[in-house]
Amino acid sequence: MPDHSTTYRSGFGYDVHRLVVGRPLILGGVKVPFEKGLEGHSDADVLLHALIDAVLGAAGMGDIGTHFPSSDASIEGISSVDMLRRVMRMVGEKGWQVENVDGTIVAQHPRLSPHTPRMKTAIAGVLGIEEERVNVKSKTTDGLGFAGTGEGMAAYCAVMLVRET
Repeated sequence: MPDHSTTYRSGFGYDVHRLVVGRPLILGGVKVPFEKGLEGHSDADVLLHALIDAVLGAAGMGDIGTHFPSSDASIEGISSVDMLRRVMRMVGEKGWQVENVDGTIVAQHPRLSPHTPRMKTAIAGVLGIEEERVNVKSKTTDGLGFAGTGEGMAAYCAVMLVRET
Protein backbone atom coordinates (compact mmCIF):
# COMPACT_ATOMS: atom_id res chain seq x y z
CA MET A 1 0.00 0.00 0.00
CA PRO A 2 1.51 3.38 -1.02
CA ASP A 3 2.35 5.94 1.62
CA HIS A 4 0.26 9.09 1.05
CA SER A 5 0.74 12.29 2.92
CA THR A 6 -0.87 15.68 2.57
CA THR A 7 0.76 19.05 3.16
CA TYR A 8 -1.22 22.14 4.10
CA ARG A 9 -0.08 25.75 4.10
CA SER A 10 -1.96 28.85 5.11
CA GLY A 11 -1.54 32.30 3.65
CA PHE A 12 -2.78 35.78 4.49
CA GLY A 13 -3.24 38.74 2.18
CA TYR A 14 -4.13 42.39 2.57
CA ASP A 15 -4.69 45.16 0.04
CA VAL A 16 -6.00 48.71 -0.08
CA HIS A 17 -6.97 51.05 -2.92
CA ARG A 18 -8.24 54.62 -3.12
CA LEU A 19 -11.79 55.26 -4.39
CA VAL A 20 -11.97 57.63 -7.37
CA VAL A 21 -14.59 58.94 -9.79
CA GLY A 22 -14.45 57.65 -13.36
CA ARG A 23 -13.58 53.99 -12.75
CA PRO A 24 -15.85 50.95 -12.42
CA LEU A 25 -15.96 49.25 -9.03
CA ILE A 26 -14.78 45.66 -9.43
CA LEU A 27 -14.76 43.46 -6.32
CA GLY A 28 -14.28 39.71 -6.23
CA GLY A 29 -14.38 39.64 -10.02
CA VAL A 30 -17.83 41.29 -10.07
CA LYS A 31 -18.84 44.76 -11.24
CA VAL A 32 -20.64 46.51 -8.38
CA PRO A 33 -22.85 49.53 -9.18
CA PHE A 34 -21.37 52.62 -7.50
CA GLU A 35 -20.42 56.16 -8.48
CA LYS A 36 -16.73 55.49 -7.75
CA GLY A 37 -14.24 52.75 -8.48
CA LEU A 38 -10.85 51.73 -7.15
CA GLU A 39 -7.70 53.36 -8.48
CA GLY A 40 -4.83 51.16 -9.60
CA HIS A 41 -2.58 49.86 -12.37
CA SER A 42 -4.97 46.94 -12.93
CA ASP A 43 -8.73 46.93 -12.39
CA ALA A 44 -7.78 47.40 -8.69
CA ASP A 45 -9.98 44.57 -7.38
CA VAL A 46 -8.92 44.88 -3.75
CA LEU A 47 -10.42 41.51 -2.74
CA LEU A 48 -8.73 39.52 -5.50
CA HIS A 49 -5.45 41.30 -4.81
CA ALA A 50 -5.63 40.21 -1.17
CA LEU A 51 -6.48 36.67 -2.33
CA ILE A 52 -3.55 36.64 -4.77
CA ASP A 53 -1.17 37.73 -2.00
CA ALA A 54 -2.58 35.04 0.32
CA VAL A 55 -2.12 32.30 -2.31
CA LEU A 56 1.39 33.44 -3.22
CA GLY A 57 2.32 33.73 0.45
CA ALA A 58 1.08 30.24 1.28
CA ALA A 59 3.06 28.82 -1.65
CA GLY A 60 6.18 30.77 -0.64
CA MET A 61 6.20 32.58 -3.98
CA GLY A 62 6.45 36.25 -3.05
CA ASP A 63 3.68 38.76 -3.50
CA ILE A 64 1.48 40.39 -6.13
CA GLY A 65 3.97 43.21 -6.76
CA THR A 66 6.73 40.71 -7.56
CA HIS A 67 4.68 39.03 -10.30
CA PHE A 68 2.60 42.01 -11.47
CA PRO A 69 4.67 45.18 -10.88
CA SER A 70 2.93 48.51 -11.46
CA SER A 71 5.98 49.52 -13.52
CA ASP A 72 5.04 46.92 -16.18
CA ALA A 73 3.14 48.85 -18.87
CA SER A 74 2.18 45.60 -20.64
CA ILE A 75 -0.24 44.70 -17.84
CA GLU A 76 -1.81 48.12 -17.33
CA GLY A 77 -5.56 47.68 -16.93
CA ILE A 78 -5.27 43.89 -16.52
CA SER A 79 -8.23 42.10 -15.00
CA SER A 80 -7.55 40.80 -11.51
CA VAL A 81 -9.41 37.64 -12.54
CA ASP A 82 -6.71 37.10 -15.18
CA MET A 83 -4.03 37.78 -12.57
CA LEU A 84 -5.58 35.18 -10.25
CA ARG A 85 -5.75 32.64 -13.10
CA ARG A 86 -2.03 33.18 -13.81
CA VAL A 87 -1.17 32.77 -10.12
CA MET A 88 -3.23 29.58 -9.90
CA ARG A 89 -1.30 28.16 -12.87
CA MET A 90 2.00 29.03 -11.16
CA VAL A 91 1.10 27.44 -7.82
CA GLY A 92 -0.56 24.52 -9.61
CA GLU A 93 2.75 23.76 -11.32
CA LYS A 94 4.19 23.29 -7.82
CA GLY A 95 1.36 20.92 -6.92
CA TRP A 96 -0.70 23.31 -4.78
CA GLN A 97 -4.49 23.60 -4.85
CA VAL A 98 -6.77 25.91 -2.88
CA GLU A 99 -8.59 24.12 -0.07
CA ASN A 100 -10.59 27.15 1.09
CA VAL A 101 -10.75 30.96 1.06
CA ASP A 102 -12.06 33.44 3.61
CA GLY A 103 -12.12 37.08 2.50
CA THR A 104 -13.33 40.34 4.04
CA ILE A 105 -13.89 43.64 2.23
CA VAL A 106 -13.82 46.78 4.39
CA ALA A 107 -15.93 49.61 2.96
CA GLN A 108 -18.47 52.05 4.33
CA HIS A 109 -20.29 52.38 0.98
CA PRO A 110 -21.76 50.89 -1.12
CA ARG A 111 -23.61 48.16 0.76
CA LEU A 112 -21.81 45.04 -0.44
CA SER A 113 -23.70 42.15 1.14
CA PRO A 114 -26.15 41.90 -1.81
CA HIS A 115 -23.15 41.35 -4.12
CA THR A 116 -21.09 38.88 -2.06
CA PRO A 117 -22.90 35.75 -3.36
CA ARG A 118 -21.87 36.66 -6.93
CA MET A 119 -18.30 37.30 -5.73
CA LYS A 120 -18.26 33.90 -4.07
CA THR A 121 -19.46 32.25 -7.31
CA ALA A 122 -16.89 34.13 -9.42
CA ILE A 123 -13.98 33.28 -7.11
CA ALA A 124 -14.95 29.61 -6.84
CA GLY A 125 -15.14 29.44 -10.63
CA VAL A 126 -11.65 30.85 -11.13
CA LEU A 127 -10.21 28.59 -8.43
CA GLY A 128 -12.07 25.51 -9.70
CA ILE A 129 -13.50 24.68 -6.27
CA GLU A 130 -16.98 24.38 -4.78
CA GLU A 131 -18.66 27.61 -3.67
CA GLU A 132 -19.00 26.26 -0.13
CA ARG A 133 -15.20 26.47 0.14
CA VAL A 134 -15.23 30.23 -0.52
CA ASN A 135 -16.46 32.80 1.99
CA VAL A 136 -16.76 36.54 1.29
CA LYS A 137 -17.80 39.03 3.95
CA SER A 138 -18.17 42.79 3.99
CA LYS A 139 -17.64 45.07 6.97
CA THR A 140 -17.98 48.79 7.62
CA THR A 141 -15.86 50.80 10.02
CA ASP A 142 -18.70 52.87 11.48
CA GLY A 143 -17.27 55.93 9.73
CA LEU A 144 -13.73 55.52 11.09
CA GLY A 145 -10.52 55.66 9.05
CA PHE A 146 -10.04 55.90 5.27
CA ALA A 147 -12.61 53.19 4.55
CA GLY A 148 -15.14 54.81 6.85
CA THR A 149 -14.80 58.22 5.22
CA GLY A 150 -15.12 56.74 1.72
CA GLU A 151 -11.54 57.56 0.74
CA GLY A 152 -10.78 53.92 -0.08
CA MET A 153 -11.43 50.25 0.52
CA ALA A 154 -9.39 47.47 2.07
CA ALA A 155 -9.58 43.70 1.93
CA TYR A 156 -8.16 40.86 3.96
CA CYS A 157 -7.98 37.26 2.85
CA ALA A 158 -6.92 33.97 4.38
CA VAL A 159 -6.36 30.88 2.26
CA MET A 160 -5.44 27.26 2.87
CA LEU A 161 -3.47 25.42 0.19
CA VAL A 162 -3.16 21.65 -0.01
CA ARG A 163 -0.68 19.41 -1.82
CA GLU A 164 -0.61 15.65 -2.00
CA THR A 165 2.96 14.34 -1.66
